[in-house]
Amino acid sequence: MNPLSLINLPLRYKPWEGRHLRLVMQDVLGAARQPEQDHRTHLRAAIDWLCRAQDVRANMHDAGGVAAGWSFEDGWLPGYPETTGYIIETFIAAAATLDRPELIARAHQMIDWELSLQAADGAFPGHFGEAGSHPVIFNQGQIMHGLVAGYTSLKRDDCLQAGLRAGHWLVQQQDADGCYRKFEHNGVPHVYNTRAIWAQAALGVVANDAVLVASARRNLDWALTRQMASGWFATNAFVPGKSPFTHTIAYAIRGFIEVGVLLDDARYIQAAERAARGLMDKQHENGWLAGTYGDGWTPTARYACVTGIAQMALCWLRLAQISGDKKYREAAWRAIAYVKRTQRLEEDDEIVRGAIPGSAPIWGAYSRFEFPNWAAKFFADALIMDMANVAVPPVPAAALGLAPPVPAAARELAPPIPVAARGLPR
Repeated sequence: MNPLSLINLPLRYKPWEGRHLRLVMQDVLGAARQPEQDHRTHLRAAIDWLCRAQDVRANMHDAGGVAAGWSFEDGWLPGYPETTGYIIETFIAAAATLDRPELIARAHQMIDWELSLQAADGAFPGHFGEAGSHPVIFNQGQIMHGLVAGYTSLKRDDCLQAGLRAGHWLVQQQDADGCYRKFEHNGVPHVYNTRAIWAQAALGVVANDAVLVASARRNLDWALTRQMASGWFATNAFVPGKSPFTHTIAYAIRGFIEVGVLLDDARYIQAAERAARGLMDKQHENGWLAGTYGDGWTPTARYACVTGIAQMALCWLRLAQISGDKKYREAAWRAIAYVKRTQRLEEDDEIVRGAIPGSAPIWGAYSRFEFPNWAAKFFADALIMDMANVAVPPVPAAALGLAPPVPAAARELAPPIPVAARGLPR
C-alpha cells in the first residue's frame, strides 16, 4: 500500500489518534528500522508483552487466556483460544531459557481456561469462544498443541484426556480422501491444516492411538496432492483465488516438517524442503519476504508479513537441525534479524514495547494495524530455538524411539527432549 492511500482507509482504524499516528509515521519514514539487540533482550521483551496480553484479561470471563492482540480498531482484543493453545508451549520453553518459573504458572492458567471451553463431544469453539461460535478445524488443532505440552511437559493427565477427545472429534469431521471440508475457515479446504494435524499426530504417538496417527497420515497425503512442481501449495490461502500469505505458507511447511519427524515419513520432510527452499531463494539479504506469493514463488505483495517471516525462521531452523544444512540456519538468522528490527524495545508505551506487528509497514494487508499475539509467540520460539538449538515444542520421547508407548492405564509422562537428527533426508 502506498502511504498516500492511507487517507482512503476506513475510519474505524482511527489513524489520527496519537499512538496510531506515531506508529504510522514511523513506518512512513521506513519500516523495520529498530536497532538489533542480542537474542535474550528481544526474547524478554516478547515474553513480557505476551504476559501483558494475558494480564489484560484478568477478572474477565476469559481470564487465563491471552488477548488475541492489540489493534488500532479495538484496542486489546478478547482472549483467543486458538493462539493461547500454542502459546502454552512457548511459555514452558521460555521458563527454562529465561529462568522464569512464573511462566509455568501462567501456562497452567491458559490450560485451565482452554479446558473450560471444551464441549462434551471434544470440540473447542472457534473465534474468541463467544456464545454461538462454531468449531474450526485449524483452531482445534492449535488448542491441541497446548494440551500436548500440558501432558508431556507439565504432567497433566487431564490434558491427555481432553486432547484425545479433541483428536477424535477431528477424525469424525475428516473426509475419506483425508481433506477437511466441514468446520473450515471461510468454508473451504486449507493445506495449512497440516500444522493443526501435527498436534493430532503427536497425541497419536504419545497415546499409542493408531486411529489418530492414520487420520494424520490421510490429511498429509491429501495435502501432498496440492503441492505444485515449484514447491508452492495450492488451496492454502484464507479464501479461494487469492495468493496465500507467507503466514499460511509457513504453517503448511511446519506441519509437514513435524509430522514427518513424528511419523518418520521422508515424503513429508521432502515436501517441506521443496517449499522452504523456494522461499529461501526469494529472501532478500536483509531478511525481507513478500507478504504473499503465487505459484512459482512470484511475490504478489509489496509489504512484509512479519508474522510469516518469524514462522519461516522456525521452519528453516528445524530443517537445519534435521539436515545439518547451514544454508537453512543462515536464512533463519536473516529472518530473525528482520523481525528484530520491527520490535520496539525502547518504548515507554507498554502496548507497543516488545510487540511484533502483523505486517511491515504496519498498514500491510496481513493483520493490518495490529500486534497479533501469535507474531510475538513465533518470534519468541525462533529466538529460543536458535539460542538453545532445540525444537520448540520438543519432539515427544516416544517419537524419537527413546521411550515406547505404554498402555492407557499406566501411561508414563515423557519429559521434553530436544530433537536430534534422525537419519531423515539431507
